[in-house]
Amino acid sequence: MNTTTASIAAQIAQLPELPMAEIKTLWQQLFGRDTPTYNRPFLERRIAYKLQEIEFKKNDPELLARNQRRIAALIETGQHTKRERDYPMVSGTLLTREYRGVEHRVTVISQGQYEFEGRCYASLSVIAREITGTRWSGPLFFGLKSPSKKSKADQR
Repeated sequence: MNTTTASIAAQIAQLPELPMAEIKTLWQQLFGRDTPTYNRPFLERRIAYKLQEIEFKKNDPELLARNQRRIAALIETGQHTKRERDYPMVSGTLLTREYRGVEHRVTVISQGQYEFEGRCYASLSVIAREITGTRWSGPLFFGLKSPSKKSKADQR
């Protein structure tokens, strides 16, 4: 299996069709050691994960470092920390939100660029305003950010 010519999704879809000998060879290439088990579903899942991990590292080299920081913080404090504010969404991510009975879909085109109803936008907030007719935080509207815990009345 060639990791450069076929898309990752196509490679993963092919895994169940590969002979066990090719699964073992692919494991050796990806992990640098012999397979730890003969449990084929386990090997396929781990290979699929590894292929995706390799591909995402190409798209976002900082991803591994961010995840390692989050894991270290979780081990140290025992609590899950909030996602970093500058966390970029991967191109192709689909955001959906139902508003007044209508499902709205936004596709992340590239960092800071979104496609909604055939048009390109530089802000989720502009899209949220177009959908609702009022000012909204785009990340809040699409569920990427939690509402603040204190309301304005509580802050007075």
